[in-house]
Formats: sequence, structure tokens, C-alpha cells
Amino acid sequence: MTLEDLRVFDAVCEAQSLSAVARRLDCTQPAVAQHVMRLERELGEALLERTAKGVVLTAAGRLLYQATATGLGALELARREIHRLRDGESGRLSIATGGTTVRHFMREAVIRFRQRHPDVTLHFEPANSTRHCLDAVARRTADMAFVTISGEQRGFEQRPALKMPLVLLVRHDDRLARRRAIGPCDLNAIRYIALPEYTASHGLIRDMIANHGATLRPTARVDDWDTANVFVELGLGHAIVPAVHARHFERAGLVRGIPIRGLPPVVVGWATRSFQLLPPVAVEFMDMLAAAAVKWVNVSGLTVIGAAGRSTRSSRQ
Repeated sequence: MTLEDLRVFDAVCEAQSLSAVARRLDCTQPAVAQHVMRLERELGEALLERTAKGVVLTAAGRLLYQATATGLGALELARREIHRLRDGESGRLSIATGGTTVRHFMREAVIRFRQRHPDVTLHFEPANSTRHCLDAVARRTADMAFVTISGEQRGFEQRPALKMPLVLLVRHDDRLARRRAIGPCDLNAIRYIALPEYTASHGLIRDMIANHGATLRPTARVDDWDTANVFVELGLGHAIVPAVHARHFERAGLVRGIPIRGLPPVVVGWATRSFQLLPPVAVEFMDMLAAAAVKWVNVSGLTVIGAAGRSTRSSRQ
């Protein structure tokens, strides 16, 4: 069992394809298979099963993959820290998330971080869905991701940061703008501006509404909530957005966020391979975000979850 065997096996697990890894490594598919077979011979267990769509992990393969991903992540962190010491660099923190998230959630944390660590490179890896964010962490182009948490993600640890109620975003002169709140069934008649189908947020909203017997019929799809707000301002429809976003959008005076009764909050937070393996500056940034988010407790129904797991809930209901 060599380090190269484990690296190739990890790449195959991520890609779920021997041929894709062969193309990436510029070698033949049998050469990639040889690394996996060497591991299987040593362990005495099959690690992969071939299917028409690629390969899937066996039970033994899942165990090795989890250990391999953790170990390679630790080695990568050590390599970066050693290079930092060797070259006199101050470090780098990379976060995978969308531009909307940076604008609405992280501005104050970024300012505090830059003030405290002016020599640390703070990089945001752009990604417009939870899946794309996790892919960036898997490829090790990001240390961690800030995502919508909708269930367990194999190979990743998750840590909730905020529980946010959803609101209906309407133009200020829309007939619904006079309402103090609406119910899920009222959403049957809206002109729904939706996020892409592959996003976790779209799936969560769709399923929440369906559980109340309502159906959303998209009239348009946009890449993010900022663009959805523009469409609402133009009178092209309605959007369902987190309350924190709505609070920012309302400042221009063109839209209103109407609470939706009965819907559970959306949970957002951090995801990474292993929180124990993160560099200290990553943990510090998470703490800064939690501290900055406390000011949002005046948003009705919002809960801020601190780094120690303690929750601060809005007193406005």
C-alpha cells in the first residue's frame, strides 16, 4: 500500500470513474485500476464495484475512502503549513460559497478578519450550489464551504451556523404587500421566481411547500437570490428567500418580505472534510461570523448557533 495508491483510490472515489481519473492523470485506465487492485490484494476485500455508470464503493471501500480522505487532508494541511514556514508566508484561507452569501452574511466577518490578519490571503472559491461548494472542498481548492444543510453529506462534517425563516419577497405595490403574513396555500397563485433545480435551497423550498399541499409553478429561474430580488423589483414575479436576505433587499424600499406561516427554517452552516484538521484561522473566521450574526437576532424567527453549539434566538415572533 503506497501513498500513490491511496491518492489514486481517493480520486476514483471522488470521480466514481476509472476513465475520468485516467484522463486527469494522463495515463491509461488499466494503470489506474492497478493501484486499486494493489489495495484490494493487500486488504483482501473488494473496494469497488463496476456499474454501467461507473464504479461504486463497497462497504470496505467506504471505510478506506473515509480514512484516506481524512489522511490526505491532514497531509495537505501539513504540506501547506510547512511551505508557509519555509517561505515566510502568513497563510491562506479558502472558502467555497456563493457571492450572495459573501454579501449578505460575511461582510462584517471579512472586515474583522482582515483587520486581525492583514497578511493572510482570504480567498473565496465561487460556487452557486451546495454540491459545487462540496466539490471544491473535495478537490482541496477550498478549506471549507458555507452551504445550505439539508442532510448528511458522505465524506464531510457539517456544523450549523444559522436557522433562518423563509419569507415571500414581493414588490412594494403588489397586492400581497399589504399582508402581515401568508400561508403556504397562498403560494399556489404566485408567479414564482425559482433558483436552479440542482440547488439544495430550491429542493428544500419545493419540498416544504409540497408538504403543505401547495405547488410552486416557476415562471422564471435565476442563479441566485440577488438576481431574484432584481426580478421582483421589476414586477416580474415573487421569490421565496431567507429573512436575512429580505432584510437587506428591503432597504431600497422597492420590495417587502412577507412571513410565511408554518414553514420550518432553512439551516445554513459550514462543511469540511474534518473540522479538527482546519487551520486555526479557519476556526477563527467561523467564530467571527457567529459573533457578527448576533446582530441579526432582530430578524423574527432567526436563530444564531455559536461555535460552542449555543443558540441565540430572535425575541421577535
